[in-house]
Amino acid sequence: MDHVIWGVGLSQVLGIVFPSDAMSWQEIFLRWIHFLAGITWIGMLYFFNLVNVNFMKALDAPTKGKVVPELLPRALFWFRWGAVVTVLAGLWYYMIILTLEPNAGGNIGRWFGMVILAWILIFLILRPVSGALNNGYLIALLVAILMILLSWGVLRFNSSEGSSNEALSIGIGGGMGVIMLLNVWGIIWPHQKRIIAWTKANATQGTPMPPEAAKLARRAFLASRMNTWLSLPMLFFMAAAHHFPFLGKV
Repeated sequence: MDHVIWGVGLSQVLGIVFPSDAMSWQEIFLRWIHFLAGITWIGMLYFFNLVNVNFMKALDAPTKGKVVPELLPRALFWFRWGAVVTVLAGLWYYMIILTLEPNAGGNIGRWFGMVILAWILIFLILRPVSGALNNGYLIALLVAILMILLSWGVLRFNSSEGSSNEALSIGIGGGMGVIMLLNVWGIIWPHQKRIIAWTKANATQGTPMPPEAAKLARRAFLASRMNTWLSLPMLFFMAAAHHFPFLGKV
């Protein structure tokens, strides 16, 4: 009893009033974890694209053979697991929001279906790494069209009377975030893991890099660069959920 009285007195002195319901504590915990992991993930993404790409180009083969096996596994660990925690915490939070929306069950199913379909198309676009589909500008155009269609789909099929700005904004931004996660685990990490192993074998045993290494490196680069550009609208829509009410009701 004394600690309760002490806590109440401290709250009154500091002007703090903590929520009394469990849902508020759950939501702030999820958002905090989401932000913390997201900073780690996107920070590593920007490091790879703004710093590491040009840094690696400046290294000669022997130096690269020493740097790549030491640096990239560590960086990619935080990169890929930061992505997992970010998306899982975000999905949990999003599911809570959707339970308060009209037709919550249908919204969840349609949303997942649209996101997965968009990523499958992206995976197929990146698959050739040859001909016209080796052009970054063309890939950017195709992905931009897909993201516009995904956004339209969220607004068209997951919007109804009473849909909130929060649910619709997170539906669009979170959909892009899930696609970015799938790029990490479906393309970037599997390819980089093989490249790291080949680079280490080349440096320590003199094993030549296989012909497919350049193709895998190109595909991983395109997926990573795509994630960098996707992070811009993704972050906009996530911020707009609470600070820019332009979709649905506030």
